[in-house]
Amino acid sequence: MNVSLAKDLSVYQLVMGVQAPPKPLSLSPATLLSLVRAQIDLLIEQQIAATLWVKLPPDKIWQSELARYQSSVGASSLIYTCQIEESRKREAGEAGEDKGEGRLNISSSPSSPSSHYVPVYLPPDSQMRRENFLIVLSPQFCSLILAHRPLKKRKNQTLGKVNTNKNQPLLIITTVEGRVIQQVLNSIQQAMSNDKPLGVYAPESSSILPASFICPTVPQAALMNQLLAKQLLRQDEINHQIITVRTNKLEQQNQELHNKEQLKDEYLKNVCQELRIPLTHMKTALSLLNSPNLKPPQRQRYLQMLNTQCDRQNSLITGFLELVQLEQNLEGTTLELVRLSDIVPGVVSTYQPVAQEKGIMLAYTVPSELPSVWCVSGKLRQIVINLLHNSLKFTPNGGQVWVRARNQGDYVQLEFRDTGIGIAENEIPKIFDRFYRVRTAATEDYGGAGLGLTIVQQLLLRCGGSISVKSKLSEGSTFTVQLATVGNIPRAIATENEL
Repeated sequence: MNVSLAKDLSVYQLVMGVQAPPKPLSLSPATLLSLVRAQIDLLIEQQIAATLWVKLPPDKIWQSELARYQSSVGASSLIYTCQIEESRKREAGEAGEDKGEGRLNISSSPSSPSSHYVPVYLPPDSQMRRENFLIVLSPQFCSLILAHRPLKKRKNQTLGKVNTNKNQPLLIITTVEGRVIQQVLNSIQQAMSNDKPLGVYAPESSSILPASFICPTVPQAALMNQLLAKQLLRQDEINHQIITVRTNKLEQQNQELHNKEQLKDEYLKNVCQELRIPLTHMKTALSLLNSPNLKPPQRQRYLQMLNTQCDRQNSLITGFLELVQLEQNLEGTTLELVRLSDIVPGVVSTYQPVAQEKGIMLAYTVPSELPSVWCVSGKLRQIVINLLHNSLKFTPNGGQVWVRARNQGDYVQLEFRDTGIGIAENEIPKIFDRFYRVRTAATEDYGGAGLGLTIVQQLLLRCGGSISVKSKLSEGSTFTVQLATVGNIPRAIATENEL
């Protein structure tokens, strides 16, 4: 049967072009490796000096099989290794390159470890890019193992990009039929001939085998039995490795799920404990208010206690729901460019009455010429509010609070400094934890849900920013926020642009 050649060869097309071709099976690369190893095992055990026509992945695990065979059989073997043209340019430069467009060039490789390796250079757009094969040619035994990766494209509907799934199964053909292998061999020999119109350049001495060579119709039964036994052995070995890898992966996933469940249980436990505290105080206040001997000042104090605990309960529930919503939607949120001079003055103005009531001097410095910064859409105001609210809350009467912004390289630094009660050094690492509230020796209950700083940190991580704190007990605290400027694209934006 005549086989028409295009610019380059496709072993898969040659095989499928014969009469009654072998049926390809959809198998994994691991199975292909086991077939190649079994074939090499047989050649080495029987010391079959064969000519090999090979194209295998460049990874060491594949190439080591060829080295194993060559070192065992030695000088009596000849191995043709197919390589894409670009590999040749990397390894040997432009020396000896065939200038004919779309041609194959066969020559000895100066970088090969042995003169019995002959590289076969393929054009960059060769159909063999998607093929791997091992063709064994000898008077005693001929075989062909071929793997073809079908070109399956899928379109990303949201981004309009075409991606190729590299994990799809391979179409694998394995045969020892002489008629199939002979047809492939004849086509390769024809493509290597100098006088064919669709042929390729090659020296006369580079013919794969003598013209008189004919593949045996079928191998000897003893060889086939040994080959099948080795295939089963190698496949069991591969299966064991796959099962080990999958088992380890499942164990890791189970451990991760277990850790997540523990974190979830701990989180729910903390939520319940935090919600129980104000309820306990409210229940105590209501019980005391029922006392018949209660004096008016005491009644007023318990009513105030009840009101405070109701506010705290509301703050806890609001903060908890806000945090849950933020964590669920954080990855899907978009970033925007915003100017600090458009946000900070308005927030500070809103809190001036609170500061005046406590006799706190509240001031800010935000230069209008500062560059725009990246932040989660609509959330810069919340960051400023949470941090300024904390500074005022923990600063006693007559204290001072400053808000200052300045340029710092690729970031804008926003600083909240106060003369408040400060934070103990051993508590600083915990202040961004959920529900954590600074413990002080003072009798005053500062309330709050203990979620404000957690929310601020989550928002800043999303937009490529950061927050740090310096503090000293009885002297005050300084919270420093770093926000990426317009010229410094956050990782979240960069990742979206790459997709």
